[in-house]
Amino acid sequence: MLLSKGKIHKQVPRACTRRNFLRAGTGIAASLLLLPLPLQAKSRHERKLSFHNTHTGENTTAVYWAEGDYLVDGKQDIDAILRDHRTDEVYPIDTDLLDLLYLLQAQVHSKHTFDIISGYRSPATNAALRKKSTGVAKRSYHMQGKAIDVRLSGCDLENLHQAALALQTGGVGYYPGSGFIHVDVGPYRSW
Repeated sequence: MLLSKGKIHKQVPRACTRRNFLRAGTGIAASLLLLPLPLQAKSRHERKLSFHNTHTGENTTAVYWAEGDYLVDGKQDIDAILRDHRTDEVYPIDTDLLDLLYLLQAQVHSKHTFDIISGYRSPATNAALRKKSTGVAKRSYHMQGKAIDVRLSGCDLENLHQAALALQTGGVGYYPGSGFIHVDVGPYRSW
């Protein structure tokens, strides 16, 4: 953040500006799209993600994949922080979703923390949310550990949304009024 004449301005890191995203994003997206998602994400020796749960205040950074294998400890840490905070129920998060988040970070050149708006949702939580909102799917991918609603610290939400669309993988929803995007590993679609 910058402070000038009594006003606070958000400083957007160079890597997450719209111009830099459009300049670099095309080449990255093209190279990543040459391989199926699981193979794209296996191109490095280690995959690590950081999360902040906006409901519980918890933080975690976990290496979930290294040297060709998904790591049980890292996965358990991620499953725990992405649990249904209303019921405290933990559910195994799909590794394709973790790989998608990893690729999304690479797309915007960021190692910052994902703010979790919604990770796993139990069927009871999903049903309760459906009663309050028409935007909650009856068979939500959240209930299968295949969807997440997030924002990325230090990255403009519109740029994050455009990066998710550029990956052309799974579902991508844009909720600028609520300050998050939805990504899932279902069929490719956007709203």
